Amino acid sequence: SPDPPVPITTGLKIPHPETFTAWDKIEIACDAGKEMSVKQLVEHLEKSFGVTVDRIFQFGSQDDKAVYNAIDKKKLEWDVSIDEAGKPHVSEGVFTQWPQIRMAATMLGRLPPTSGQRKMFVAQVENVKKALDATKLSFQTTFEGPVSNAYSAIYRPEEAGEKQDYFDALAGARDYVNLGVHCHTDEEEDIHLPLVKFEFKN
Repeated sequence: SPDPPVPITTGLKIPHPETFTAWDKIEIACDAGKEMSVKQLVEHLEKSFGVTVDRIFQFGSQDDKAVYNAIDKKKLEWDVSIDEAGKPHVSEGVFTQWPQIRMAATMLGRLPPTSGQRKMFVAQVENVKKALDATKLSFQTTFEGPVSNAYSAIYRPEEAGEKQDYFDALAGARDYVNLGVHCHTDEEEDIHLPLVKFEFKN
């Protein structure tokens, strides 16, 4: 007889499951025509297991793509603006994504309002603001839309051909997607959850 599957520790405490095996999965089924949004799925997982979700992605995938990434959600709180006095206001997180704006923000803080050099730095700040606004809008649309739409938008191959045809055939035949979840506790401990089978009925 085959060896029993090896138990994997979740890091969770009772009443939540403390271990699972490669055979286990979390099944989430949506009613017909009532598919969860990405936001609702995140909230459901966080409430069910008492965790904070960091990423939701294609189960088994090793790349950086994700159906949901908490880092992108934080960008909704970021701000890039120039006040009436000409002083820039840039959230700290913006510098990690767009490091080139640091110099522009510094110079705008130093240069007098009458300086002819300001125009170039104002343009740089405004370009980053446009990029941030586009990022926020894209995230919001995905976050508040159905999980299956977000999954297809991220993982459907861009180039027409066999891979795209295979993806479309599979998507047409299945009413579920298999998802992996990275999450942590309030104590910043990483939690391991089994495969999430997310079922939706169109």
